[in-house]
Amino acid sequence: MQTRALTDPAHLTAASVELLDRVRSTTPLVHCITNSVVTNFTANVLLALGAAPAMVDITDESGLFAGVAGGLLVNLGTPTPEQRAAAREAVAGANAAGTPWVLDPVAIGALPVRTALAHELVAGRPTAIRGNASEVLALTGAGAGGRGVDAADTTEAAADAATHLAATFGSVVAVSGPVDLVTDGVRTARLANGDALLTRVTGGGCALGAVTAAFLAAALGTEHDAFTATAAATLVYTVAAELAATDETGRAVGPGTFAVRFLDALAAVDGARVTERARVAAGAAGDADATAPAAVVPA
Repeated sequence: MQTRALTDPAHLTAASVELLDRVRSTTPLVHCITNSVVTNFTANVLLALGAAPAMVDITDESGLFAGVAGGLLVNLGTPTPEQRAAAREAVAGANAAGTPWVLDPVAIGALPVRTALAHELVAGRPTAIRGNASEVLALTGAGAGGRGVDAADTTEAAADAATHLAATFGSVVAVSGPVDLVTDGVRTARLANGDALLTRVTGGGCALGAVTAAFLAAALGTEHDAFTATAAATLVYTVAAELAATDETGRAVGPGTFAVRFLDALAAVDGARVTERARVAAGAAGDADATAPAAVVPA
């Protein structure tokens, strides 16, 4: 099943359902070094999904903890001196222990401290890199970054940069946008689920990095690889966003209501909803036929 799941949208969706179930059955411990603005939301997202969060971001502990956690997130949203040192320590600990880890290069490009740190950490070969198009471009040295944490470039504009990063560092790269792009440099998936309200809630993107770490942890010891796990995390997360964006009558909700409903949706989303709503296209990297995701027909 593995080969088919990596190349066929229906099987990629089926693998996403399997990994969602595995997250809930194994409760992976996710070590989060993340920014102070989103810590609480990120922890609640992981708890709602069925994972276990741990916000360990001080030196002399982060390296040790990365070695026992199921997955690690390194988010550069508020890179204080201690967080920078803790991130370096955690990456070393994760790599030594074989713990999958995610780099989220928040707002790099125009800001020098985090940009230099992102380039340093990416050399540690993260299992996955998750960011918006401007952040992914900046990580390759192209472009000047976005407008703060907001992208100034389109997902497709960053497709070649994502492929380059994946090929250079052996990472899976997930580029967020209206249509999310996930690539390992050979295969690409485009996922057209989600809702614009995710961009109006603090932590909507950052928490996805933690969810990606949870799915990578759940994939360990299975036939599913990092490409599948990263795409699965994005699919489940964005389907839950769709479910949260309307109330029981089908009426659109506002961002405050959405934030609460999103946690409920993450807790409630199941295989049937993921399969019903999935809009996925998959193929080889650069494949023009994989640019228009359609609803998946179950295999």
